[in-house]
Amino acid sequence: MATIYDVSVLAGVSLATVSRVMNKSTKVSEKTEKKVLDAMEELGYRPNSIAQSLASKRSNSVGVLVSELHGPFYGAMMSGIEAELRTSKKHVIIAAGHSDEQSEKESIEFLIDRRCDALILHVEAVSDEYLIELSKGSTPIVLINRYIPALKDNCICLDNQLGGYLATKAILDSGHKSLAYISGPMWKLDTQARLKGHKQALAESGIEFNPSLMFEGDYLETGGSQGFKTLKGRNEQFTALVCANDETAAGAMDAARQMQVNIPADVSIIGFDNIILANYIHPKLSTIDYPIGEMGHMAARWILKNIYKNMSLDIKNMFEPTLIYRNSIREIDPG
Repeated sequence: MATIYDVSVLAGVSLATVSRVMNKSTKVSEKTEKKVLDAMEELGYRPNSIAQSLASKRSNSVGVLVSELHGPFYGAMMSGIEAELRTSKKHVIIAAGHSDEQSEKESIEFLIDRRCDALILHVEAVSDEYLIELSKGSTPIVLINRYIPALKDNCICLDNQLGGYLATKAILDSGHKSLAYISGPMWKLDTQARLKGHKQALAESGIEFNPSLMFEGDYLETGGSQGFKTLKGRNEQFTALVCANDETAAGAMDAARQMQVNIPADVSIIGFDNIILANYIHPKLSTIDYPIGEMGHMAARWILKNIYKNMSLDIKNMFEPTLIYRNSIREIDPG
């Protein structure tokens, strides 16, 4: 098996020069670099990644913690992160926290133990205080879809309140006055922000929020289905339904079909996220675009700039949602 010494002899350079070429730690001339790379290829030499890591104090790996590994939302996020890091020859190690405090902490420790150079965290259950303390450690962190004022420069997040406002305003602007709402789990910060935006839009239109027209869901199709059936079973009338995400909306639409409620003729509906499913269900779902793929790219760029010192990259910390108007909303004549 060829060694680094064999490479240096064949290339006619010092061991230090071979090391600089492999680690890209300092610049060498193109001619010298080519001699080293040609010698490595001729000998079939593959650098020992562990030895490189010890020498450079970098593993060239980034830990990524997400709430779940399934579904289009998390898939888009992870794809964005991996694609951006791969362009710079960095790799990802992925773990799931399942929105559980103990699981999130265990996964963070797992990633730190794997000598990751930095962590990208999509966490929901651990406290702000825990994350602030974690940020003081030797492994840098960047948060995605989480805003903590004390760590604002380390946060890549969406204005969820604005998104909730835009969703409800789109329904109100279509002439609807009686709106029902299916939220996500109320302990989640994005759920709270979207509901706040919903209430803001109602208040601006002079409509009082009615708790009987709200159902707490789980961000899943099952919650949307159960929520629609529960809301229709109450003694309250509504012509439109605002859902806290697209999966919830899809479940609600399925329940509506089972109950022979026509969307949008009988009930208009809007979701949140703009997952790929939203453009293919019938009718096509109006929704709020959540650029989670772009945010994944941005979290990776934060790492490349702040950890790997690619200072040419620009970082955007706050993203704004936008309305995607499709066929699931019926216009009501105000007259």
